[in-house]
Amino acid sequence: MAVTHVLLMVLDLGGTFVFAISGAVAAVKHRLDIFGIMVLAFAAGNAGGVTRDVLIGATPPAAMADWKYLGVSVLAGLVVFFWYPILARLSNPVLWFDAIGLAFFAVAGAQKALVYGLNPVMAALLGMLTGIGGGMVRDVLVNQIPTVLRADLYALAALAGAAVVVGGRLLALAPVPTAIVGGVLCFALRYMAIEHGWHLPAARRLGRYAEHPAKERSS
Repeated sequence: MAVTHVLLMVLDLGGTFVFAISGAVAAVKHRLDIFGIMVLAFAAGNAGGVTRDVLIGATPPAAMADWKYLGVSVLAGLVVFFWYPILARLSNPVLWFDAIGLAFFAVAGAQKALVYGLNPVMAALLGMLTGIGGGMVRDVLVNQIPTVLRADLYALAALAGAAVVVGGRLLALAPVPTAIVGGVLCFALRYMAIEHGWHLPAARRLGRYAEHPAKERSS
């Protein structure tokens, strides 16, 4: 249990830091001041974990009970505030930090759900929810459609990573290696989706003039 506790803390704080950076970068891109940067950093970094903890009955949520989560979020906000020009050299920093945070939180969410006795299916789903929660709150606060609703292989990548953790528990494997494999799988799927446009099937449109009804009537 000591190893599991340390693993959860590392995954949680790592995910919080990376997602907080993605929130702070989004805040800078939308010209928010330093207070707005800190608010968005904390919201993006902790929304998924808070949702997870409330759903499994781990109250008060770790983000509210432990100062480390606030400290990590503030640190991420300050890093972005002072060194944003360096981070901006990445092609799309929000996407990449979001992908790393997704991997951290998907694994941490599934692991903590298992510790609290959830069945394997619900633990995997809760891992997915933990992974996508921070990004959803971040996007809503800057008035964007959440990435999970428009990105290729986002929630599915989180679910795959969480499923590895659950599978490792069912097979009685050590938690650290399964957490690493699950996180790497989640990030790899997200990376391939970003770089190569991997996506799930979309609904077919009803006609070639569906987007231009006026043109259809004039013909």
